[in-house]
Amino acid sequence: MVNGGHHNPSFDNAQALVKEFAWLCALAEWRCKTTDDQQTHEKPKAPALEESPGIFADFLQYYNLGEAERLLLILALAPHLHPAAMAYLYKLQQQNESAGMQLVKQPNGVVWPNGFTALWLLAGPDFYHQIQAINLFETHHFFAKHQILKLAAQVPHDSRLNGLLQLNEEYVDLFTTGVVRKPDFNRDFPAKLLKTPMEWDDLVLPGATLQQIEDIKIWLQHHPQLMQDWDMKRILKPGFKALFYGPPGTGKTLTAALLGKSAGLDVYRIDLSMVVSKYIGETEKNLERVFAKAEDKNWILFFDEADALFGKRTAISDAHDKYANQEVSYLLQRLEDYSGLVILCSNQRSNIDDAFARRLQSISYFPMPEPRYRQQLWQNAFSPKAQIEDSLSLEWVADKYELAGGSIINVVQYAS
Repeated sequence: MVNGGHHNPSFDNAQALVKEFAWLCALAEWRCKTTDDQQTHEKPKAPALEESPGIFADFLQYYNLGEAERLLLILALAPHLHPAAMAYLYKLQQQNESAGMQLVKQPNGVVWPNGFTALWLLAGPDFYHQIQAINLFETHHFFAKHQILKLAAQVPHDSRLNGLLQLNEEYVDLFTTGVVRKPDFNRDFPAKLLKTPMEWDDLVLPGATLQQIEDIKIWLQHHPQLMQDWDMKRILKPGFKALFYGPPGTGKTLTAALLGKSAGLDVYRIDLSMVVSKYIGETEKNLERVFAKAEDKNWILFFDEADALFGKRTAISDAHDKYANQEVSYLLQRLEDYSGLVILCSNQRSNIDDAFARRLQSISYFPMPEPRYRQQLWQNAFSPKAQIEDSLSLEWVADKYELAGGSIINVVQYAS
């Protein structure tokens, strides 16, 4: 399509998806005919990818996905983009009682496929090929590893294949707009995107701390080469775990934001007020939503005031302590499994449980700044347009008042 003299890739992608949905409907018709009269009919061919340009076709080609994966993706996408196609499949199901689609009509009228729907479209009544097709839902498959689609159970202890076929919302975004939205901060995702307009020159820290931060920057830059090209994933555990500790306002949060900014990675600050729960098992569930969302995205996870989660364990004196220690065990496992950077933040190093401390690759102390560093913070904080009275010496202020960077910023705001 030409729009104002420019090619429109969104139109191409939409046209390609229309062809995919038409193929899905044609395949369902073919399955019904073949199952109903046992005669041989020509199976509809999937649209040629080279004739269907767009982000969906690019995705299939990039990951070299076969026809079975392609069918699953378009089937899972249909309820989101083309409910009319699902309604047509539901009509076919009603007209052909022998059809094994087992589509589920929701109270809102939207028709949804489940695992049996997928198996029937992929293999028909052929039980042997259905068993083979189940591999598409196993944990070792590409779809599960990258959390692209899953079977969501509707009833506890029900057959897994009765679960609705659900496509990750991020891939719904990707296949339609070509852009994945940032997750919204809510109870289902209790983490906020952490950004800063500041630069490394704005960060004033002692040389020893800066060197430790530099080590983390180097890991962020080179860990793919280390794990893959050097094949160190056989020996090293995934990810990098760091502890930032020190008084409030000394630059811990700013450092986390700058690490993400310099590496081009999103930093998410976990809101512990929405994570920690007094109810048994709820804290783990809340955290699992964050870790599951962060999987394979290389996000930096920043746990501010980490003592609430990673504090010292208690001796087991009652059932509550037992479950609290189980919570710590879950956290330990989740930290070890996460392949990105995790930063714990605390006022006191001694507040962090030894079991977590042993798994940290870096422990960085953010002290109260010395007078020379405080003077630099004062000078950096004021606008170049601000005129400071000649009688006021920032060197004198820095020497007299022991303040952290955060407090200095508050004073500068008030004075300005």
